[in-house]
Amino acid sequence: MASHIVGYPRMGPKRELKFALESFWDKKSSAEDLKKVAADLRSSIWKQMSGAGIKYIPSNTFSYYDQVLDTTSMLGAVPPRYNWTGGEIGYDTYFSMARGNASVPAMEMTKWFDTNYHFIVPELGPDVKFSYASHKAVDEFKEAKALGVDTVPVLIGPVSYLLLSKPAKGVEKTFSLLSLLPKIIPIYKEVISELKAAGASWIQFDEPTLVLDLDSQQLQAFTAAYADLESTLSGLNVLIETYFADLTSEAYKTLIGLKGVTAYGLDLVRGTQTTDLVKKDFPKGKYLFAGVVDGRNIWANDLASSLSTLQALEAVVGKDKLVVSTSCSLLHTAVDLVNETKLDDEIKSWLAFAAQKVVEVNALAKALAGQKDEAFFSSNAAAQASRKSSPRVTNAAVQKAADALKGSDHRRATNVSARLDAQQKKLNLPILPTTTIGSFPQTVELRRVRREFKANKISEDDYVKAIKEEIKKVVNLQEELDIDVLVHGEPEASILQRNDMVEYFGEQLSGFAFTVNGWVQSYGSRCVKPPIIYGDVSRPKAMTVFWSSTAQSMTKRPMKGMLTGPVTILNWSFVRNDQPRFETCYQIALAIKDEVEDLEKAGINVIQIDEAALREGLPLRKSEHAFYLKWAVHSFRITNCGVKDTTQIHTHMCYSNFNDIIHSIIDMDADVITIENSRSDEKLLSVFREGVKYGAGIGPGVYDIHSPRIPSTEEIADRINKMLAVLETNILWVNPDCGLKTRKYEEVKPALNNMVAAAKQLRTKLASAK
Repeated sequence: MASHIVGYPRMGPKRELKFALESFWDKKSSAEDLKKVAADLRSSIWKQMSGAGIKYIPSNTFSYYDQVLDTTSMLGAVPPRYNWTGGEIGYDTYFSMARGNASVPAMEMTKWFDTNYHFIVPELGPDVKFSYASHKAVDEFKEAKALGVDTVPVLIGPVSYLLLSKPAKGVEKTFSLLSLLPKIIPIYKEVISELKAAGASWIQFDEPTLVLDLDSQQLQAFTAAYADLESTLSGLNVLIETYFADLTSEAYKTLIGLKGVTAYGLDLVRGTQTTDLVKKDFPKGKYLFAGVVDGRNIWANDLASSLSTLQALEAVVGKDKLVVSTSCSLLHTAVDLVNETKLDDEIKSWLAFAAQKVVEVNALAKALAGQKDEAFFSSNAAAQASRKSSPRVTNAAVQKAADALKGSDHRRATNVSARLDAQQKKLNLPILPTTTIGSFPQTVELRRVRREFKANKISEDDYVKAIKEEIKKVVNLQEELDIDVLVHGEPEASILQRNDMVEYFGEQLSGFAFTVNGWVQSYGSRCVKPPIIYGDVSRPKAMTVFWSSTAQSMTKRPMKGMLTGPVTILNWSFVRNDQPRFETCYQIALAIKDEVEDLEKAGINVIQIDEAALREGLPLRKSEHAFYLKWAVHSFRITNCGVKDTTQIHTHMCYSNFNDIIHSIIDMDADVITIENSRSDEKLLSVFREGVKYGAGIGPGVYDIHSPRIPSTEEIADRINKMLAVLETNILWVNPDCGLKTRKYEEVKPALNNMVAAAKQLRTKLASAK
């Protein structure tokens, strides 16, 4: 029985690629140095899978940034502003598209479906001249072959590529991206022909958009694309891989009807109903790559249950046509549990990272072939039983408190307009008040202090003193820049790589476990270390009150208390899979509610509860949106329903398409929302142009913090003017897109200086116009 892995983490077990990329970007190492690190990582991954007995090993899933940007490079679809003149796309052009440069901004970045991974959105139009401009897929296939490993080269499918794209600036929004299929198919044919010539026998096309709600025209595009590719694909085994959700019956019919296709990869973890479609109608003689090992979570597979599912499918598709696979790429999991030396043995026995999932896939394949490893299966069954019965998983008091939430919508008693009036009397802010989102640059020295404290190399007194000094530095800088509402910069989370301190909060909540090297790529070199929620959640003691109070004592200006919201903590963690996600979210909401009320009692008048990942968790199917948004929005309201009218509640969201959930955002009933806007070409503002009324405070981001580029005062003023065309002056805030943790002070200071100057310039202009 054969086995298959959809994709594998790229960063390396100790983030080797991250450090190589950042060294290259900082001009501390050469392109050759970067290439060597990448080649060593690829070699290690391929040999690991080969050694584990995996038959269908992927290649071209390695990337310096993301696989969609790799496809944009393959197709030569470089926007004109990057001044690419043709030929093989090099690092300068590639990384300029991803990160921007001193002259031009980066391309838009957004979430990869409902994950915390990101991709660079292609910008396309009728005048794009496509050309075969990156031979990466062929080069990596040859590289693996030279190492003695026969791989399955993986490409983003042509239809999904177009459906994930957007019309370029200046192109009509109604432009049909699918009309470009005849222009990109010839490039795909060139790539396929080269792969065949290089000796490939299989090829994998990832077409994840098949799990979305597609209309008949979009489904027809898949049929047309693969009919056009059929003759070129002749002689190859062709796998179409889907993941992250069920297929609709219409999409399933389209999939199994595609010309020239040998095999279908299906996510049977999140796509539980897809199994029924397979049992009803599966084409004779085709392969089913059954994704029964979860590629998006870190829990050990229930091998007995998966084996039962596979045996049922074997009876439908045939013994020699069933391949055991992961549900999606293992990119979304941590790399190897072997590197975790501080997890206790009980919790560790419940987990499986990417390396362990490769072993699980092969163990299931061997069991199906009659070579079951009884000891391995027995150990797995014992771990499953231990997790179900462990007393550390359940807390009766927490469950009772969460159950008591039913029957109330937890809204604040006063409407937002009246609250804003009360808050303005207390805070006395100017029009177009300026603020930042939370974090400030995390220096090498700051990371060293926290690392040494965690390693017990410095005392708690020395640690607190160092953090207070850093907070004072950040407060002084903001006062010098004349920012109106300050933040303390989150230095106590300086060693963390997670937006908005999710790990920091998780460390102080019960029911969470933490890894040492459980890093997962978010985008580019950005890695995160998601906490593991294994049990019921509660807050044993205050988490941020000391630091927020300390920061507020250093200034007379309002100081934001900084918290992460329950939905974001949920969506940016590896979440227990033994109860519904909303139940866990309500437990987190109650813990954050306790913290909000303690901050208010400590004299913090502005409290930001970030929900950066609320949109990210939106199910891929529209039929499931309403239920998710109901409990997600309710969870946020629970956190702050008990505060006074004079306490201003902020929230923050970033890097997603918010337009389709704007009414749910309004329903969150925050006093002020700051939201990513600049990198997505101010797409958010179109909602307000279309007549949506927003009465609370709102700060669409005025510049992109994920690029090293420093925007001018004029550029920022122009963005604010565009906002003033659709938003009332008295509700508009001025702020960056997101937190400043990833930037350097030499970038942050001039950017914020220009931001404040733009706000002051427009205040003067507005005052003189009265």
